[in-house]
Amino acid sequence: MVGSSHEALHRIFQKDPALLTRALQRVLHVPFPEPHEIAALNVDLTEIEPVERRVDTLLRAETDEGTYLLVVESQGKVDDRKRGSWPYYLSYLYEKYRCEPVLIVITQSSATAKWASRPIQLGFRDWHSLTVRPLVLGPDNVPVITSERQAERDVPLAVLSAMTHGRGPQAPAILESLASALRTIDPDSAAVFVQFVDSCLADPQAKQMWRDLMTAIQYFWRHPLAEQVREEGRIQDRQEMTLRILEWRGIPVPEAVRERVSACADLDQLEVWAQRAVHATDAADLFAEE
Repeated sequence: MVGSSHEALHRIFQKDPALLTRALQRVLHVPFPEPHEIAALNVDLTEIEPVERRVDTLLRAETDEGTYLLVVESQGKVDDRKRGSWPYYLSYLYEKYRCEPVLIVITQSSATAKWASRPIQLGFRDWHSLTVRPLVLGPDNVPVITSERQAERDVPLAVLSAMTHGRGPQAPAILESLASALRTIDPDSAAVFVQFVDSCLADPQAKQMWRDLMTAIQYFWRHPLAEQVREEGRIQDRQEMTLRILEWRGIPVPEAVRERVSACADLDQLEVWAQRAVHATDAADLFAEE
């Protein structure tokens, strides 16, 4: 039943899109204009011929100052391939929609946050043809919400707090205040938020505490929306495991193989690939006999 922190960290903004603009305004102190409307868009950036490319979450915000595309990327670790993919996403989206894209990176790691916040500058030393400056939400700037009253005032922000800070001595206060606040919102939203937090808690003690707190509210775990989140988490876990096995065994993983595995949403197929990864001598062996 363990889900994927990668999925949870960006899907929370699909569940409550307004949380993203509140985070920009209150956490990062970016003067982003108040949106009248926010709509989710198709995350597929694939062109007719090239390799498939997808952002994690894509939202369109309508404001008095114009229309903005909010591109949300969940980032678990430092990945220098983003130096190429993030500028591509932004330029492609601008060309497609003709409105300003804004890149927001969400992470649970301080080291990853520091890396992601560095501008990506393309060009030569004294003249940059393109500069990308991500806005980063992580454990160093997302507020720590330990009071029940604070959590009730903004439940989605309290969920984000638990997802980024749910470890160490502050974990009990964070999780207990959130557990109480979840009782004040509709069960459908609460069911999904519970799974988001469960997916992101890396500390075994914190995860067990969270599950103990939720034991008294069993409908959270049985709710069909929560099951959907769990299913997506299982798919993400299996994708990552397949690639990780190849990497552990010292087998180079070409970008085309990585993209194909990451795009697959069939658990049975991913299970076959994971088993093949144990014995493969080349990454392409995953797709033998297909």
